[in-house]
Amino acid sequence: MKNKHNYPNQWHHLETAELVKLLGTDLRDGLSEPQVSKRQLEYGPNSITASPGLSLWKRFFNQFHQPLAYILIIASTITASIGEFVDSAVIFVVIFFNALVGFIQELKAEKALQALSKLVLTQAVVRRSGKKLLIPSYLLVPGDIVIIKSGDKVPADLRLFTTHNLHVDESSITGESTPSAKHTNALALDTLLADRKNLAFTGTLVTMGQAEGIVWATGDQTELGHIAWLLSETPELSTPLTKKLELFSRRILWAIFGFAVFTFSIGIMHGEATSDMFMASIALAVGAIPEGLPAAVTIVLAIGVNRLASKRAIVRKLPAVETLGSTTVICSDKTGTLTENQMTVRKVFTGLTLYDVTGSGYDPKGALCIQDIPINPQEHPQLLECLKAGVLCNDSQILYENGQYKAQGDPTEAAMLVVAQKAGILHLDTHKKTPRMDMIPFESEHMYRATLHEHTKGKVIYKVGALERLLDRCDDMLDNRGNVVPIDKASIQAASDALTTQGMRVLAITRRFSPDSTLTKEHVSHGLTFLGLEGMLDPPRQEVIHAIKRCQQAGITIKMVTGDHALTAQAVAKQIGLEGTRHQGKLNTLTGRELEKMPQELIVSKIDDTTIFARITPEQKLKLVGALQARGHIVAMTGDGVNDAPALKQANIGIAMGITGTEVAKGAADIILTDDNFATIEAAVEEGRGIFDNLTKFIAWTLPTNAGEALILVVAILLGLTLPISPVQILWINMTTAIFLGLTLAFEPKEKGLMQQPPRNPDQPILTYEVVMRTGLVSLIMLAGSFWLFFWEAEVENQILAASRTTVVNVIVLVEIGYLFNCRSLTHSAIGIGLLSNKWAVAGALAMLAAQLLFTYEPTMNKLFHSAPISLESWLRIALVATLSFLAVEFEKWCRFRLKRKKHLKFR
Repeated sequence: MKNKHNYPNQWHHLETAELVKLLGTDLRDGLSEPQVSKRQLEYGPNSITASPGLSLWKRFFNQFHQPLAYILIIASTITASIGEFVDSAVIFVVIFFNALVGFIQELKAEKALQALSKLVLTQAVVRRSGKKLLIPSYLLVPGDIVIIKSGDKVPADLRLFTTHNLHVDESSITGESTPSAKHTNALALDTLLADRKNLAFTGTLVTMGQAEGIVWATGDQTELGHIAWLLSETPELSTPLTKKLELFSRRILWAIFGFAVFTFSIGIMHGEATSDMFMASIALAVGAIPEGLPAAVTIVLAIGVNRLASKRAIVRKLPAVETLGSTTVICSDKTGTLTENQMTVRKVFTGLTLYDVTGSGYDPKGALCIQDIPINPQEHPQLLECLKAGVLCNDSQILYENGQYKAQGDPTEAAMLVVAQKAGILHLDTHKKTPRMDMIPFESEHMYRATLHEHTKGKVIYKVGALERLLDRCDDMLDNRGNVVPIDKASIQAASDALTTQGMRVLAITRRFSPDSTLTKEHVSHGLTFLGLEGMLDPPRQEVIHAIKRCQQAGITIKMVTGDHALTAQAVAKQIGLEGTRHQGKLNTLTGRELEKMPQELIVSKIDDTTIFARITPEQKLKLVGALQARGHIVAMTGDGVNDAPALKQANIGIAMGITGTEVAKGAADIILTDDNFATIEAAVEEGRGIFDNLTKFIAWTLPTNAGEALILVVAILLGLTLPISPVQILWINMTTAIFLGLTLAFEPKEKGLMQQPPRNPDQPILTYEVVMRTGLVSLIMLAGSFWLFFWEAEVENQILAASRTTVVNVIVLVEIGYLFNCRSLTHSAIGIGLLSNKWAVAGALAMLAAQLLFTYEPTMNKLFHSAPISLESWLRIALVATLSFLAVEFEKWCRFRLKRKKHLKFR
């Protein structure tokens, strides 16, 4: 992306004096009004430029630019040309309905960039010409001096030059799970985006403190603008189903055209009238066109959407339902998806004793244990003192709202409140008994906070922070009876290291008594008593462990892609059971810094053997998705932040988080999880596999109808015989069987063992060898049965042509009814899965039989469709053909099953 600011793209490595000189500004007075006016003309507004996009009418008519639509338009035109205007209108309604659904989906998908623009629209406090002003953020220019404080949304990309306890939630940009503590020091040039602690990015939220910064990028040149550019440059991918249907439709289109020309030519060569051959060719084309296929695809996918919604997954784009079933790799974020997104204390080390903590998240249910045996905290005075200190040196709260426990404030502090409550130490009671008198707030430079409280022994100071900043200031410690004893720094350091290697964040807790009523840094610089360590982490969701195991059994590879640190990611991966290639016992991991130095070809070569990607930037997520796709994978990518949007769009299926996800991420995604839970993805994958199975079953079922009708007509023309079936009767069969029979397969329950099978090969066509062979078998039975009964009725029974043709129509329909039950499972016996397990199929078969009785015996139908009543003996012969067809397919399944089983036993 071009840098229209003509400034360096990197600012974090520059000192403040260099910034002022480069940007021509003044730290005290800011820019002058003439400077502002000139720069507004030069750089434009501080807003994200939305791409123009297609006009509504172009977007709508683009929906017709696909082979299936061509087929339906041809079918509608042909039926109108032979005077069947009602059938023509029905087919046209199908075309219009499909186009309308696609049009609405596209409109929803284009909301992503609009949401990005809204993120930037806020108010900003700026210093100009020595005055402090409140202005709309779109008026900011490079060089402006901006003041931010707790609760503000950062209005532009800032290089900070003064900070006071500033913490910024940058999860939407960097993927960092906890607010980032900021400072003003210059950093190394190769510092990763998530570690640029002297910058504040557009659209991020200030959670604590205040600061001043120099605007160095606005609008499209900001990090948010860069993400918007990546999003606009990322192409929409065709889904596996879309590609397969396009290829399938193209082949059918050319086959139909070829057959129609062939039959017309043969008829003319036999001396038939041109008009008769034209009508015969039309009949062949109408018979071969699968009019119900587009509607069936839409309805099957729509039913899948409803099923997924009941499993807490909202589908924005219909083909995404099927793509889930094709997925070979899931790239999942860590925080909130694989984990609870609720910091939880899991270990407490005090009095040289290690305590385990049960329970998860902010729910206070749980206990403290020693070697898995619950203890009574009241019998462990040093433990109570350590936990009480964590409550007092704390400004957060745990709230109970809408049946859920939520943290108000810092997640780390919230975790300390919860573990104390598990030991019976209540937040409000403790603060009431030991009121606070003074405090030193947390600052990133010092890595601690301290509070002064009234105490029965006078005044007491509690100090909480990083062990490396506190241990050397401790003179003694509490033993396991609560007595002050000489400190054992080696044991404390070893305990801390052990917790850190488990991916925990470790906080040290100390105490000191003081005679003073005020608190200064001098008071906490020495003479401290070590109380203990609290080791905490964001725990994995319990249901995720089972879901990952099921996905891995199904041949789906899970990769963790996170903005968090590698050590934390590895610890979570171990807990949730991620599998993959290992080096020295650990899962292969690549960091953002390592990826930065790799050419794309090298990333492609390493991608399959790497399970964890840590400290990853938005561009790197795009590269990872591209690398996996280059290896032939169907990639599902999860995300919730603005930074995830380009990768969500690039992935074959983008999955956004409904609770924590930004509007930008949701707009770029195909599916939104309403519970932010990885286990929902696993359930959706299973549902997607079931949906593709049902689509395949519908296609396998519908092909013999079209192929059988086409064969009947071709053979009749080749032999110079009377057509056994008319064009209008073909239309009756195609439209009624698609509605009453074919669509019932959309409601077919999922077959057992779907998640024990590997993902489908993305290159595998819809028409597999087995489907083609079975189509041929049923079509030939249909062909033979139709000609046998057509001639039997005409020659033996001396029936009129209308009655003979009515018999053929009923042969085709009854064979289709029997074959419907064959197709309820393409591999298992129809009887074995239960003939009544799909009540829709039974109801559809009965409705189809009723329709055929009307077609055969109702005078109005006889007139419309040139049908005629037939005898009971004719029905018995029809039933015989249908039964033979059903049994032949069941026998073919049995033979194929036996052959596969024999091969399996041979190679075991």
